Amino acid sequence: MLAALRLIHPAPTAAVVALSAALGAILATQAGLPLGERWALIVASVAGSQIFTGAGNDLADRGRDFAARPEKPLPSGDLSINAAAWIASGGLALQLVASWRLGALPLALGALASISALAYNVALSRTPFSPIPYLVSFGLLPAWIAAGVGVPLDRVLPAIPLVAPFAVAAHLANTLRDFPADAAAGSRSLAQVLGAERSRLLAVGLALAVGLGVGAALALGEGATPPVIGLGLIGLVAVAQGAGSDRRLWYGVLVAAVCWTAAWALSTG
Repeated sequence: MLAALRLIHPAPTAAVVALSAALGAILATQAGLPLGERWALIVASVAGSQIFTGAGNDLADRGRDFAARPEKPLPSGDLSINAAAWIASGGLALQLVASWRLGALPLALGALASISALAYNVALSRTPFSPIPYLVSFGLLPAWIAAGVGVPLDRVLPAIPLVAPFAVAAHLANTLRDFPADAAAGSRSLAQVLGAERSRLLAVGLALAVGLGVGAALALGEGATPPVIGLGLIGLVAVAQGAGSDRRLWYGVLVAAVCWTAAWALSTG
């Protein structure tokens, strides 16, 4: 059971599911829609996608992990390849069935997000184009959630330009955790091309720029309520505390993603 949990990358999975649940709940509530079946189905669909992505990543990297990360579930023997394949397939099935119940648009957006993640796992993760799937999947997520709960997509379109710099920051923070192992395996991801120090500075700078930019925009409007300000500050502190540690930076970026998404949705009514 613990090995299966580790296989699906529990921290990012929990963060993305929590982010999606919060965004979906806020969008539905503000639109006067019931927080019922559609919300539960879109959260389940995102969870399935994350299970598929996490398990697929370990399956795609299992050859390299035998040398670089022997403690992971597959190279350690804690989980078989067949079991991992079943877990990945189950996640994909959950995503598709839940999205299918919601209609053609959520089904298509979710499928594109998972195809992008699959492309990262099997082809792009160790190339200089490694941020592209993050840009695609993060960019689709707000629209996927809005379509899932039945809210017009123009409700979330203003947030999408903010996704690009944050997606690159998240990608760099994630790859920095495995920087030595990836370097030994010959990876040419963007982080490897830039180097660890520049990647760290860029990740922190991009994430903080997004947080400060959103905060400035809210301060100029009428959405800077105490809860929104509190969420914004928590996100900034979470990113800043990770400046000296790659592992803390990754978790800080996850916390900031959840906080800033909720703050933006709350503030824009």
